[in-house]
Amino acid sequence: MTTAPTSNLALFDLDNTLLSGDSDFEWAQFLIEQGVLDRELYEARNAEFYEQYKAGTLDIHEFLDFQLRPLARHPRRLLDEWHRQFMQSKIIPLIRPRARELIERHRGDLCAIVTATNSFVTTPIARQFGIPNLIATEPAHVADEYTGEVSGTPCFREGKVARLDAWLAARGQPLGSFAHSWFYSDSLNDIALLSHVTDPVAVDPDPTLRAHAERLGWPIISLI
Repeated sequence: MTTAPTSNLALFDLDNTLLSGDSDFEWAQFLIEQGVLDRELYEARNAEFYEQYKAGTLDIHEFLDFQLRPLARHPRRLLDEWHRQFMQSKIIPLIRPRARELIERHRGDLCAIVTATNSFVTTPIARQFGIPNLIATEPAHVADEYTGEVSGTPCFREGKVARLDAWLAARGQPLGSFAHSWFYSDSLNDIALLSHVTDPVAVDPDPTLRAHAERLGWPIISLI
């Protein structure tokens, strides 16, 4: 399907960029606090995966097995109810006012959140930000129930580039058709996509991304 042309594209990472925390990590912590996941078994593993992500050493398939398996153990109705509680207790307090201001500056551009976190967790968060397009890791499902596996390419590192290009191709709007394409991110894991757009912006970056951005002259901003 071909859509009406838009002159500019604005892409936003979610965790530690628009949010002052990591929604993947917080979802697992929420399930632990609710007694859905065993604290002794899951808390240390959750923290370990988070440290691997920050270090750039995360095995995305190993992590997704850990993260998506609990979705398959419970009916969607119950998952959705937990998510409503999760939004209020964990996510709303992490929303940065300056992130909302940044998004507002891009009204009129084609906007999307591009995140490694799965779409079950992130769809309501994107809605909360008023961003209509979400490119995320997709949990596999049969009918409306999750299987615990991933569907397609995880939206992580180079996978973000592949998923973005596929999304744009389906819209009939290749990346080169935009006068400007921004991507805002905090993470070394997003260097591939930052390098893919015309206007990469490092947001409160980790040390590796900060050094990379400084070397290449990329803008560095803070939303804190």
